[in-house]
Amino acid sequence: MTTRPRILLTNPIHPELLPVLEARCEVVTAPDTGAATLARLVADVDGLIVRAHLPPNIFDQAPRLRFVVRHGVGLDMIPVPAATARGIVVANLPGSNSAAVVEYCFGALLHLRRNLAGIDGRLRRDGWAAARPMADGGTELGRTVLGIVGVGEIGRRLAGAAQGLGMRVLGLTRRPDSLPPGVEAADKATLFAQADAVVLCCPLNDQTRGLVDAATLATMKPTAVLVNVSRGPVVETEALLAALRAGRLAGAALDVHDRQPLAADEPVFEAPNLLLTPHVAGITATSMRGMSEGAVATLLALLDGERPANIVNPEVFLAAQPS
Repeated sequence: MTTRPRILLTNPIHPELLPVLEARCEVVTAPDTGAATLARLVADVDGLIVRAHLPPNIFDQAPRLRFVVRHGVGLDMIPVPAATARGIVVANLPGSNSAAVVEYCFGALLHLRRNLAGIDGRLRRDGWAAARPMADGGTELGRTVLGIVGVGEIGRRLAGAAQGLGMRVLGLTRRPDSLPPGVEAADKATLFAQADAVVLCCPLNDQTRGLVDAATLATMKPTAVLVNVSRGPVVETEALLAALRAGRLAGAALDVHDRQPLAADEPVFEAPNLLLTPHVAGITATSMRGMSEGAVATLLALLDGERPANIVNPEVFLAAQPS
């Protein structure tokens, strides 16, 4: 009798997709994402679906592992070079949560510009007359400048939605020739100086780590706002908090952080005009189902010897094919 492939989930997947995977595989869900737990469980599995950061040496403990699928997009959770060195195929799901992230960005911008939650609280607490004047300080998104750092799938969708609202869009990307119509290529200095709102949706790498530092923040308009849906270390947090405390920046939204989860005593909790969320920009019921569906389909295709379009180290897949 053929042994069914054994698959490890670092975290649960959508309940509607779990039976699809279980029909073909033996599935184990990690009880926690600690390094010791993952190292123990990965020792005898053939595939891994990833929703949490993997220890850098995890593949040293995984002699059977052949396939790793990211339940999402960002690859910083997976030590891809180590996987490649061991002949393990890695795949991700580009675009699987882009719509959710774009909607989050506009939700954050509207929160920062219109203060609807604050108005609601004042209305409930102090009444109509006290709440209504708070709207006088709100500003519209139309006819303002949006700067997008990282114009990939998310950035392109963000630009299109912004243009629909009448915003002028500047884009900072390594490939300015690939910008969508109507998006103006800008260098870093120009984008941060001219934008009324900056959204960071770039990957974290050596070029983007610390990209938004004190010097960069000092060039921004004091009426501008910043939204980070990329990775925490793209922004120098202390510099951002200093700018908010000094009123040199009108507001910010951080969905990603230097250390996750946030500790209860993190300084960010005391900063003014700062929206904080726990890395949920790409998470909705809709996107979670879509990511689980994509992850399961990709893993089953790999188990069947098929080549999905979203393999990030195709040289490993090709080397494993019969000549």
